[in-house]
Amino acid sequence: MSNFQLTQTELVATLRLQRIPNVGDIIAKKLISHCGSPAAIFEDKKSTLLQIDGIGTHTIRHLFDAEHLEAAEREFDFLTGNEIEWTYFLDADYPQYLKHCIDGPILLFRKGNVHLEHRKIISVVGTRRITSYGMAFCEQFIADIAPLNPVIVSGFAYGVDICIQREAIKNNLQTIGCLAHGLNQIYPKAHAKYQEDVLKNGGFFTEFWSTSNPDRENFLKRNRIIAGMSEATIVVESAEKGGSLVTADIAHGYHRDVFAVPGRSSDRYSLGCNNLIKQQKAHMLTSAADLVYLLDWKVEEKKTLPVQKQLFVDLDETEQTVYTYLHNNGKQLLDSIALACKIPIFKASSTLLTMEMKGIVRPLPGKLFEAV
Repeated sequence: MSNFQLTQTELVATLRLQRIPNVGDIIAKKLISHCGSPAAIFEDKKSTLLQIDGIGTHTIRHLFDAEHLEAAEREFDFLTGNEIEWTYFLDADYPQYLKHCIDGPILLFRKGNVHLEHRKIISVVGTRRITSYGMAFCEQFIADIAPLNPVIVSGFAYGVDICIQREAIKNNLQTIGCLAHGLNQIYPKAHAKYQEDVLKNGGFFTEFWSTSNPDRENFLKRNRIIAGMSEATIVVESAEKGGSLVTADIAHGYHRDVFAVPGRSSDRYSLGCNNLIKQQKAHMLTSAADLVYLLDWKVEEKKTLPVQKQLFVDLDETEQTVYTYLHNNGKQLLDSIALACKIPIFKASSTLLTMEMKGIVRPLPGKLFEAV
């Protein structure tokens, strides 16, 4: 249940408001603000409501149509009968980033084990036709970012969505699937086998009723929730046109950070990402370290015994090479580390992030690093 504790009357009124034609979330919030609560809207005089900007006689006629009240009562019965939780846009447990979006849903439905308080939240989207390059990036990115324990939001669709959510589950990260239909079904049906894992490691959010089907316009509408819930949106792979680019545009419009994974100019499913970077709508993302640096996420220093006593317990060969170089040569630039250790820049960046999380390397101003 929501912390705001909508009464049954207020919840039914909110559902009723959701169903009114031509009343989107922006108009609905205006009505609620003007009248004081959802239920108060339907008790107010029509002449008073007509004074609100954006409300006309056509909207008023639908507003008081008994059909919408009956439908709202049926949906209320569905929610309570299926143990589906809801969160109102003024609730304390409504996604905090989404609260700042003018067109955020007035009501969200959810299922699962969701804990978003004081958490790092990022959205990851991309093509449904993910390539081996995209799969490899998702696997490495989640493995590298896992120590920071972020929540991973996506759309539970084919391709990048399900790939990133499966990797999140594999690394014990909370993951949220934003759906384009009601919680009475799962789409695509092929992903029903992942449903329980997502419910245990996060859950599902939707603004759509049980009567809604996964229609194309619902996916486009759903994209604003994916973009709005998160601090940043990452596009892993995309063709020149695609739904993930719509999500990136929405995130950009919300003044959120957008990241895109670059690829070869000849690769069809890198064109969209390359264009985002070229148009300066997205930061280039080559590793988790780029995101951590640009979002200024802090890696907590571990309070442990002196590092020297446990240096190489959990280091792989590359990490050990980098540590030895830094230990022997003091503070060094990323480029110098990569050159001396004979590893690519993106690999050096990812390795240093992992080592920082292990508490054996620390970053310094000027993109310098030193061994602890």
